[in-house]
Amino acid sequence: MPDRFQTLSPGLDAPASHGFAVTPHDSNDLSEVTRALYVGGAGALAVVLASGASVTLSGIAGGTILPLRLRQVKATGTTATLLVGLV
Repeated sequence: MPDRFQTLSPGLDAPASHGFAVTPHDSNDLSEVTRALYVGGAGALAVVLASGASVTLSGIAGGTILPLRLRQVKATGTTATLLVGLV
């Protein structure tokens, strides 16, 4: 299948071109820093941003895409489920 955009460099505002399942863990980094995070099941997220700042986001609805550059999703404090890292 042709990809008309394969020669262009994607910016951070471009659509994601890859995704991976995210399993929250209190010390392991994600396999790569995300461009966004898909939250399939509602809840809270305890995350470490690419900058190293730790934040907890609560009241996230299922089916939400959060445009966050994440380094980690912590197990402690995360109740959201079905997480997918988008890059």
